[in-house]
Order: sequence, then structure tokens, then C-alpha cells
Amino acid sequence: MSKPVILCVDDERMVLDSLRMQLSTEFGTSYKYEAAEDAYEALDLIEELDHDQISVIVIISDWLMPGIKGDDFLIRVHERFPKVIKIMLTGQADQAAIERAKKQANLHRCLLKPWSQTELLETIKSALSKL
Repeated sequence: MSKPVILCVDDERMVLDSLRMQLSTEFGTSYKYEAAEDAYEALDLIEELDHDQISVIVIISDWLMPGIKGDDFLIRVHERFPKVIKIMLTGQADQAAIERAKKQANLHRCLLKPWSQTELLETIKSALSKL
């Protein structure tokens, strides 16, 4: 059986690289770490993984991205995969978008950029404990 996936979605490669490094340092080889540079790429990847019977268990998504904003993306994911834990990581989301994601996508938490590594890892651990 394949390892569960933690998916990071952000239009900045540097953010994705930093997240992947922090996650792999903390969780090692327990999970597979995937990245997408926008919501469309992430949706395609989620479908591909689902087709291969690989579970995405956590999504960490930016809010302000080209195409689909993070709240809309997380709502779409929630409609098809309600058990996925959803975390928004942003410096620019407005409060209405965060509230919308909480109500319509069961957002686990919203973290602000620049994020604290400790806060990020504690948030993910608390999310994983709910699985």
C-alpha cells in the first residue's frame, strides 16, 4: 500500500520547497510529499492519486493564487473528498474567505505567512490526530 500524501499548493516555488523540507524533516518517510503550483494542477494531481488509490490526507493551500483562489479550491476538494484535512497558509486572505472556507470546506486552520515552523507542525499533528 502506498504512503498517504500531504499536498502543498502555492504559486511560489520557494514556499513549496520550504514546506516540503519542513515536513520531511519532521515526519520523515511516514508520508509522501506532493506539491502543485496552482489549484488546477492540484485538482488534477488529487484525481490522479485517487485513481491510483493513494490517499491525500492533508492539503496545505495558499489563498491568493492565479486561477482559483484557495477558499474555492478547498471547497471543491471538500465536496469530493470531505475527509481530507484542509489548512490554509496565506498572507493575503480576507476574513470573509477564511470564514467561507471554515463553513464550506471544514477548514482545519488558517495560518498566516510568514509562518512559524512550530505552529505549522503542531497544526498538522493536531490534524493528523483526527484521522
